Amino acid sequence: MDQILDLPFEVALAALFAVVMVRVNATYWIGRSAAAGLERTRFARALHRPKAGKAQALIQRFGPYAVVLTFLTIGLQTAVNLAAGAARMPLSRYLPAAIVGSGIWAFVYATIGLAAMDAWLAVMAASPLGAALLALSLAGLAVWLVIRRRRRTAVAPEDTVV
Repeated sequence: MDQILDLPFEVALAALFAVVMVRVNATYWIGRSAAAGLERTRFARALHRPKAGKAQALIQRFGPYAVVLTFLTIGLQTAVNLAAGAARMPLSRYLPAAIVGSGIWAFVYATIGLAAMDAWLAVMAASPLGAALLALSLAGLAVWLVIRRRRRTAVAPEDTVV
C-alpha cells in the first residue's frame, strides 16, 4: 500500500483502476464458468425454470446499474459481479458497467480512500492502543446500529394497518 501512497495521483488512479478491472472481470468469468459447469450437472434443470428465467431477465435489464452501484458499497462487489457472470450477462452490457464502476471506485479510493489509509497508518504508528480502541469503538457502533435496525424492523410489521 505504501507504494501506491508514494505515486503521483494520476499514476495511482490508473494503477487502482487496472487492479479493480482485473479483479471484477476475473470474478465475472469465475461466475460464468461456474454456471457453465453447473449446466453439466443434475442441477441444470433449476437454471431453466421460469423463476430462474425471470431472475436472468432482471439481471439483463438492471444488472449493469447494479454492477456500477456496487462500487460505492462495501461487500457487494464480488457477489454482484459473480452473479452477473453466472447469469451470463452479455459482455456488451457488463463491460461498460464494469469500466464506469471501476473508474468511480478508483477515483474515490485514490482520493478519500488513500487519505483515510494514510491517516489510519499515522494513528497506528503514533498509538497502536489508541488505534485498537478506535477500531473496537467503530465495530461496537456498527453492531449497535445493526441491532437497533433489526429491532425496528421486527416491530414495524405489527404497526402497519392493512
